[in-house]
Formats: sequence, structure tokens, C-alpha cells
Amino acid sequence: MMTAPDPWDDFARELGLALLRARGEKRLSQEQVAHDAGISTFTYRKLEKGESNPGTPANPRLRTLVALSGVLGVPLTELIPEPPSGVTAGR
Repeated sequence: MMTAPDPWDDFARELGLALLRARGEKRLSQEQVAHDAGISTFTYRKLEKGESNPGTPANPRLRTLVALSGVLGVPLTELIPEPPSGVTAGR
């Protein structure tokens, strides 16, 4: 039996695309953004892909999101997409 796709996968991918766009506009490397935000380059690359661990959508800490917002010079609200419709906080 197949399980329904996790709506948070799309949310995480949209977050990753927002990070990618903002970084491209600033013409920064992934390494520069990660270093300035205080996270590893590996972690930042995973966020841009919308991933955390293999097979799970990205779930960065609030501190990480705020740091990335500052490094990229964009409001946090521009990075975070609208939550998926019809999902609960526990899912």
C-alpha cells in the first residue's frame, strides 16, 4: 500500500528555492553563506535541496533561519513559504 506524499516535502523545497534565489541575488557561494550563518556547508547545501536527513524534508532551527535571513539580507518572511494547507503541527 502506498502512503500519501508528505505535504512538508513541497514546503521544504520552496524554502530551499527561496534560499537559492536570495543567495544568487547576493552572488554569494554556499560556503560563504554557511560560514557567515555559523552552520556547516553540508547543512546549508541540504537546506537548499529541501532536505535534512535522507528522505526527510528540511527542518532547520529558528536560529538558523534568522541567521540565514541576516546573511542574505532578506526578511525572514521572504524565505519561509506559506504552510501547506490542511496539515497539522504534528505532521
